[in-house]
Amino acid sequence: MKSYLLVTGDFVKTGGMDRANFALADYLARQDEQVYLGAHRVAPELLAYGNVQFLRVPKPGNSYLLASPLLNWVGCLQAQRLTKFGVRVLVNGGNCQWGDVNWVHYVHAAYQPENKTGWVHQLKQSISHQFFLKTERKALQSAQIIIVNSDRTKQDLMEKLAIPEQKLHRVYYGIDPQIFYPANPQEKIALRQRLGWTEEKPMVVFIGALGDRRKGFDTLFTAWQQLCASLDWDADLVVIGAGAELPVWQYRAAVDGIASRIHFLGFRSDVPDLLRAADCLVAPTRYEAYGLGVHEALCCGLPALVSASAGIGERYPPQLQDLLIPNPEDAVDLAKRLQQWRQGMYKYNNLVSYFSQELRNYTWDDMAKRILQKTEIVNN
Repeated sequence: MKSYLLVTGDFVKTGGMDRANFALADYLARQDEQVYLGAHRVAPELLAYGNVQFLRVPKPGNSYLLASPLLNWVGCLQAQRLTKFGVRVLVNGGNCQWGDVNWVHYVHAAYQPENKTGWVHQLKQSISHQFFLKTERKALQSAQIIIVNSDRTKQDLMEKLAIPEQKLHRVYYGIDPQIFYPANPQEKIALRQRLGWTEEKPMVVFIGALGDRRKGFDTLFTAWQQLCASLDWDADLVVIGAGAELPVWQYRAAVDGIASRIHFLGFRSDVPDLLRAADCLVAPTRYEAYGLGVHEALCCGLPALVSASAGIGERYPPQLQDLLIPNPEDAVDLAKRLQQWRQGMYKYNNLVSYFSQELRNYTWDDMAKRILQKTEIVNN
């Protein structure tokens, strides 16, 4: 086992790439090797290890864009110092221009963000996108080996950035099966009571930031309007996530008379409990390199409707193919698929149970071990 310098924005457990980076750092720390973390934030659990050194990088204005040059500078400076002692360096995408191992969680060249919250936000987003496109291309072209989180990401890098296939190695995300698991009937009843949900009403969950349209909440909102117009639609929607567009959607729900059918919870730290208490998850995302939130929902035993183009979608078994959304722009089709799920709730619960167990059998440690195996390719 080698010592590692890991460079990324945050090593925390809040989800997505941050959760994956935390898992890798945690696994390395438990191998009793020296681990260096160049980042803005590191979770207390990692700092408790005596062999973990936090190389803190300032984050001016709480902005990842403004902090990017600093993260790159600190990462390269420390890499130059530590590689003299045989330390391996793993960076994420374009966040550090060091040509060793690069772990790609998101491909900026694969998606142009859409923002409708005013020209200031749109300008900021445009500047950020152009900057990250440039740094992404440069870093990936110099990498010796690239870890990707899905075949979708692998294909995007080959098509959008002309990265040679032999450089690319897919390693799926893992899971903590002690946190994300299906609730038994008694636990589910208790969770719903605590949340103020009735036992009878089906609850559909959406998880995602509402800062732009990437997660497809606008499509879901339109589909929900259509569903609520039918007297036989009895499910409520729970929206977990915050962002600049949150007040817009709250206002729209009130104006359209469906505020009682959509519950906006904002940011939540009890997502595992919310998933175990719910009945279904829906994610009509326009771009998703993987989709850890969907993965977590499946591990909690929830049928999860997700865009077929999302990385997690490539893992769906044949019996769950009708949960894959072919077009995240098509609200009519999404409404039909939700109706189909509602009519066959118990059937889908049973079908998902086998897939759920399969996903729970592959942990974050399994993921970390595979990443380390792939990094050894460079030395052989």
